[in-house]
Parts: sequence; structure tokens; C-alpha cells
Amino acid sequence: MVVGIVFLLVGILGFIPGVTTGYDSLKFAGHHSEALLLGLFQVSILHNIVHLLFGIAGIALARSISGSKSYLVAGGIIYLILWIYGLVVGGESAANFVPLNNADNWLHLVLGVGMIALGVLSAPKRDRVQELPRPASR
Repeated sequence: MVVGIVFLLVGILGFIPGVTTGYDSLKFAGHHSEALLLGLFQVSILHNIVHLLFGIAGIALARSISGSKSYLVAGGIIYLILWIYGLVVGGESAANFVPLNNADNWLHLVLGVGMIALGVLSAPKRDRVQELPRPASR
């Protein structure tokens, strides 16, 4: 639930001038968007919408332990893929449609590893309680 709320807040903050510097250069998508969330992370309208959707999904899936774990592990894998994508695709490349800068790339690594770790290590499966044999009835 907490991870979903954080993503939702990040998506909202990406649309707030001042929190997002260079807001007047915010583009729908692509590396031409020069807006920076917290003056550090390159964002676009598409990038912010993805954060909002990721947040909504996290909140919705937090209703169950299995949903939460699936969200964290799958989300972590997605962020690791984004990290690799960001490393391979140059910042000025037309393929950089999200957009991603160096700060985004390393944040994606931390998010990917952290989310997978939370999903795998949190809420361990309950130990099965062994039933004691019942005395024979007379």
C-alpha cells in the first residue's frame, strides 16, 4: 500500500510547477521534455501518468498479501528492465520516449531491487500448524 501511495504522490507532484522545475518545457513524451521532478528526475506527461497508474495498481493490489507480493515483484522486474533500457538507450535518442536521465536510471535500479526484495521477503508464508493426534474415542 505504501509503495502504491508513494507512486501516486510522485505522479501528482510531476504535474506541480515548482516541485517540477522547467515545468513550461513539460512535453507529452520523449527526451525533449526538460521538466525535472525535484530538479533531478526527468519527467514528461506520459512519465507522470505511468507513475499515477502504477500507484493506483499498487493501492488496488494491496488488498491481499498475494496481490501485494505480485505487485512488488512484477513492478520490481519492470523497473529493472527500465534501468537496463535507460542504460542502453542514449538520453538524446528518439527511443528515449519516457524520458529517462541518469538520475532516473539509477533510481530505477534501486526501485527494482527494493521492490523485489520487499515482495520476496515480506509477509512470510504462515507455518502450517501440525495437528496433534486426537485421542481415540471410546
